[in-house]
Amino acid sequence: MQSIKKAKLVLENGLEFQGFSFGYEQPACGEVVFSTAMVGYPESLTDPSYSGQILCVTYPIIGNYGVPSDELVNGISKYFESDKIQVKALVISDYSFNYSHWNAAKSLDQWLKENQIPGIFGIDTRELTKTIRENGTMMGKIVQDDCTAELACVNPNVVNQVDEVSCKEVIRYNEGKGKKVVLLDCGVKTSILRTLAGKDVEVIRVPWNYGFNELEYDGLIISNGPGNPDFCAEAVENIKAAMAQEKPIFGICMGNQLLGKAAGASTIKLKFGHRSQNQPVRRVGTTTCYITTQNHGYALDAATLPSEWEPMFENLNDGSNEGIRHKSKPFFSIQFQPDGVEFLFDEFIKML
Repeated sequence: MQSIKKAKLVLENGLEFQGFSFGYEQPACGEVVFSTAMVGYPESLTDPSYSGQILCVTYPIIGNYGVPSDELVNGISKYFESDKIQVKALVISDYSFNYSHWNAAKSLDQWLKENQIPGIFGIDTRELTKTIRENGTMMGKIVQDDCTAELACVNPNVVNQVDEVSCKEVIRYNEGKGKKVVLLDCGVKTSILRTLAGKDVEVIRVPWNYGFNELEYDGLIISNGPGNPDFCAEAVENIKAAMAQEKPIFGICMGNQLLGKAAGASTIKLKFGHRSQNQPVRRVGTTTCYITTQNHGYALDAATLPSEWEPMFENLNDGSNEGIRHKSKPFFSIQFQPDGVEFLFDEFIKML
């Protein structure tokens, strides 16, 4: 970096955090959220579930291992969770100007510039995180010194973020291989695609509002995705139609909320969401716990579930719902990412 320009993060309550600009030098506005993940910033930044948000990473040193290449395997990104950076901006404490890693292809700063995403470092991320935890997520903007550009701020929670990140046409993987699984793309992470590509199933990836019940298929997976599930009424109606056929259904993250809405339950917005790699989740009715990766600002209200449904997982930090299942039919879902719990995919495939 040849020059360092001052910048500031301004929250909607008027609180300002002074820092320094890196990445692409332009103002940005979005919902300010935090993640306590210690590693995985390339994966986090490309996660479609962060669409419309300014991400604060609490781990103090970011950029020290650079960014991998855009390598594809069978048309799927090998290292990233989508084909571009999804966040509106990045907020960190200490940027590492030097990076070293065996598969690093470029610096974080260079990558942000290429994707036209601004960053700010030198921020007291501890104080920022405490502010969000106490007051809840809020809108914010990053502005560089001497910036004169007009900045239009749009709250991502009043926009259909799923429509922003979902695929626009049908895409098939493993054609002709085993049972056929429809993947309802609400902003699917490529790690889910990579997992499914390694299974003996044909995957038919469809847009979030696609009438997939006209297709011939054996089971349905509803993917993760960003924003407010209330915007996905078309998807909910299609899921209801799929439930009437009693084919196996597996929901993931946003998929948990949409399956719950299709069942008749309602959703709530969490105060500051779950965005980390260390959320403790317990399987209801057991003492089995999992440390999970999560990224969502909304959750299913388990108290509104119909009597034929029951909670499957619960969050041990705040008691919020982390998954549901039907008591007699092959429908279940999880609110967390399936990283490290691949057996759930196998349980779904056995139902086909």
